Amino acid sequence: MNEKRKPLQGVRVIELANFIAAATAGRFMADLGADVIKIEAERGDPLRYTAPSEGRPLDMYENTTWELENGNKRCISLNLKSEKAREAFFKLLETADVLITNWRVQALQRAGLDYETLKTKYPKLVYALCTGYGEYGPDKDLPGFDFTAFFARGGYLETLRQADSRPMNVAPGLGDHNVGMNLAAGILAALYQAKVSGHGEKVETSLFETAVYNMGMMVQAAQYTDVGKKYPIDIREADNPCNAAFKTKDGRYIQICFPDYNVYYKTFVNVLGRSDLAENEKYYPIQNLQKNGLNREFHDIVCEAMIQHDAEYWVQKLVEADLPFAKAQSWEEILEDKQAWANECFYSMTYPNGNTRTLVRTPVKFQEMGTPEYKRGPLIGEHGAEILKEIGYTDEQIKEMQASKELYIWDKS
Repeated sequence: MNEKRKPLQGVRVIELANFIAAATAGRFMADLGADVIKIEAERGDPLRYTAPSEGRPLDMYENTTWELENGNKRCISLNLKSEKAREAFFKLLETADVLITNWRVQALQRAGLDYETLKTKYPKLVYALCTGYGEYGPDKDLPGFDFTAFFARGGYLETLRQADSRPMNVAPGLGDHNVGMNLAAGILAALYQAKVSGHGEKVETSLFETAVYNMGMMVQAAQYTDVGKKYPIDIREADNPCNAAFKTKDGRYIQICFPDYNVYYKTFVNVLGRSDLAENEKYYPIQNLQKNGLNREFHDIVCEAMIQHDAEYWVQKLVEADLPFAKAQSWEEILEDKQAWANECFYSMTYPNGNTRTLVRTPVKFQEMGTPEYKRGPLIGEHGAEILKEIGYTDEQIKEMQASKELYIWDKS
């Protein structure tokens, strides 16, 4: 175990949230040493049951998605509709520095858990809210997942597809993780303020707001309707025909990225074996290419060259030329990627059933703290008894709450 002091050691976070985005913020803080206590209902977070949608076996004891979002946390399962359970929850809040929630605003208000209500009783509390579409506006109460509020409403599906095709397939967690890390950044700023001044703060972000920010460059550029091409486009007609994925002889794709076409053009055509184009003013500089409407023509020249050789040939050539590119990888290939392993992206978890699985770590590293220990995500209510004892409950009181189904602890038998 790493004995070095962690940046958030001594900080307590109460996480009243389900699924991924808000949990991402809690997981990051847990990795940094915070005591993150997840509050669940009797059945647990719906995320515990998503394995069939991800192509995994449904197994409470080997649940890689649960580990990813909830490793290093503790869990208590409370029936917050009961008075005793609510009393326990508020006692926990008295010990907390941060509350993270993704409950809808109207549900928080009905439960008396909205910021305006809590800030009076807990003035130093950092209150972090993650929503689908933001707190305001006509759609503030809509349910939001990253497939909808982030990818669809946020502009990904309509603009990043080929002009003549349906939207790309998306995978769960992409938008959520982005939002969760944004929320964590806000929490840490507010936590610093609370520690320095004694004043808490409300921090909010949403899937939709984060998507708009991510798309900011192109959303802003869309105002210039008389310049450039309106998305979705045929990639062959892109303003920069090199910023595309090109198919190789063995059916793989190489993604090229030349933010400034003119800087890379001559080196690139030489790598392609087309040194005859190096001084061709039809295609260089990019202003000539665009003025002559030759984007598609040059794109096709690149396609014709790339299809002549396998991906590994181009990888070697492009590395030697120091050009920015990457081979498009599958998830299976990422699991074996030496660069990912070298940078501690992964952790090998051995489960009680004997299976060893590769788990993904949070992406921010700290030199002095070192690599955080990786504890599996908790079972439903696993730490309920110890958490209640920490805030003064007796064994008898805990047993009574269990008997009355105000406290639930997963039966491991």
